[in-house]
Amino acid sequence: MKILAIETSCDETSIAIVEAWMVAKNTPKFKIVANTISSQVKLHAQYGGVVPNLASREHLKNLIPVFEETLKKASIKKQDIPKKIQLLAVTVGPGLIPSLIVGVNFAKTLGLITNLPIVGTNHLEGHIYSNWLDHSQEINFPALNLIVSGGHTQLVLMKDCFKYRLLGETRDDAAGEAFDKIARLLGLGYPGGPAIDKASQNGNPEAFKLPRPMIDSKDFEFSFAGLKTAVLYMTRTMTSEEISQKTPGIAASAQQAIVDVLISKTLGAAQQYKAKTIMVSGGVAANKKLREILTKKSTVPAFFPPIELATDNAAMIAMAAYFNFLNKKSPSVQAGWPWEQIEADSNLQLKTS
Repeated sequence: MKILAIETSCDETSIAIVEAWMVAKNTPKFKIVANTISSQVKLHAQYGGVVPNLASREHLKNLIPVFEETLKKASIKKQDIPKKIQLLAVTVGPGLIPSLIVGVNFAKTLGLITNLPIVGTNHLEGHIYSNWLDHSQEINFPALNLIVSGGHTQLVLMKDCFKYRLLGETRDDAAGEAFDKIARLLGLGYPGGPAIDKASQNGNPEAFKLPRPMIDSKDFEFSFAGLKTAVLYMTRTMTSEEISQKTPGIAASAQQAIVDVLISKTLGAAQQYKAKTIMVSGGVAANKKLREILTKKSTVPAFFPPIELATDNAAMIAMAAYFNFLNKKSPSVQAGWPWEQIEADSNLQLKTS
């Protein structure tokens, strides 16, 4: 089966074509035929974060060129889509509602033209199932998911596909949001995660004593607002020249604090719930320090998606849609579906059980 997927939940316009087939129960194989991503980082960098209305406007400009580039990479002509593609998928949430609506309407139009079935897909499931690209035959249940990005920090236990239990999440800032805010304080630009990661390479992670909020709590909740505030108060006492000189140490110390909390909570949950696999996904899954330390400390296999699939992309949406299609979990998977069931939902959650 070939799936054409559309992702516009935030500031990445992405369309992918993915080939999928099952080799055993819960064991699919995926081949990414094409995965085109148009980034809006430069546009939003001047504002220090994503501006929703600007993001939706850029999606409107980028979707057709990204669509045509994806078809070109896959050697598929527009008129041949109904013959070469068997399923359409689109992110319906969570995300920025102006951005989501653009992608959903594009998918509906394409579905109307081609009469192909469509799967409305949860963005968080896309992140989760991105790990199946390289590790589908190695994932065993119960599996623990750390979903960590600019908008989410959650620990989700999976007893099986689509059987989710939310163990804990952030009470305020997500880890990726903390990276962004700390990077802004240091004048490192946006997005903050890669900037902090790069700046920390020449820094001492013990240079500054920073808090690790809730690391000793007996639950699996997170909080990163206090860490961001600690960096704010610390830099307020410094001149711009001092901040520049001390940036590597501050960046390394802040990164280490975030990573320490994420790993402590993840390993604690894995032990308590006897997880057989740990999976990390979301933009922060690209962080080198997190990958290095968790892989070293975990007593069970710890998997990360390929770097290019850690941030938002349509290939992961295609993979999640395939699982949904097979398990009949999507709003509708039949041609001639009721259109009102495929709608954007900015606050969409994983269906826990």
